[in-house]
Amino acid sequence: MSSLDTSLPHMQRAARVKVMIFDVDGVLTDGSLTYGPEGEVTKTFNVLDGLGIQLLNKTGVQTAIISARKSPIVVKRAADLGISHVYQGIHDKRVGFAELLAATGVTPEECGYIGDDVIDLPLFTRVGFAVTVPSGHPEVQHRAHYVTRNAGGRGAVREVCDLVMRAQGTYEQALAPYFA
Repeated sequence: MSSLDTSLPHMQRAARVKVMIFDVDGVLTDGSLTYGPEGEVTKTFNVLDGLGIQLLNKTGVQTAIISARKSPIVVKRAADLGISHVYQGIHDKRVGFAELLAATGVTPEECGYIGDDVIDLPLFTRVGFAVTVPSGHPEVQHRAHYVTRNAGGRGAVREVCDLVMRAQGTYEQALAPYFA
C-alpha cells in the first residue's frame, strides 16, 4: 500500500490537522548545536522544509513552534516562514500547547506535532497526529502515528507538510503556481 493511500490511519489523522506544530532541535534542524568562539549557538535549517511550511500555511493550515530551548535564530526563522505561533523556553510543552489551543481555538485532535525526544511525549498523547523522525527516541517512535523517511533538518518537515496537504486534497493546488 502506498503511503499516499488516504484510507491509511496516518493519512486520516493528517486530514484533520488545522495546526501543525514543530519542535526545533532534531526536527527543523539535525539536532546539532554549533558554538562559536563567543559562546553563540548557530543552527542550520533546510530550505525544502521552509518552503513546505510556507505552502502549508497557504492552504490554511496554521503552523507553530514549541521548543524547550530559546533562541533568537528560531524567532528569525519563524518570521521568515510565516510561522505566527512561537513558544520557546517551554520545558513542559503542555504549557505552550495550552496557550496555542487558546490562541487558535482548535481542539487537540485538530493538531499535528512532530518531535523527536521524550520531552515531546506529553504532546504525542494529546494531538490527533503525532509524528517523529527516524532518529527519534524509541519511546517516541513507539507512540508516533507516523515516522518520516527523511531525517530531522534533512527534509522531514517537508515530508510532513506534503503529507498533510495530500491528505487534505490541497497538494496539487499548493504546487499549481510552480507548474504555470
